[in-house]
Amino acid sequence: MLRFPDGTQIRINGLDEILAEIYSEGRPANEETAEEIINRLETMKNYIPSSDRARKEYAYVLLKEYRNYVKSRTDKNQK
Repeated sequence: MLRFPDGTQIRINGLDEILAEIYSEGRPANEETAEEIINRLETMKNYIPSSDRARKEYAYVLLKEYRNYVKSRTDKNQK
């Protein structure tokens, strides 16, 4: 479930799998990676609005989600 700054929540199909793939590829948490996540989500038939503003909002939220994912994996590996 993605949470946007305005409180909107959206269910995304396949997000966990995509984050795991991106992480296993060693991708850094940056704008390029956020765009790649969006592209993969679209491939999995998730609707992402086409407006630049909406895509930027998605990129921001997905990047935050990916950073949290990386942090959780790093924390697990350090234990």
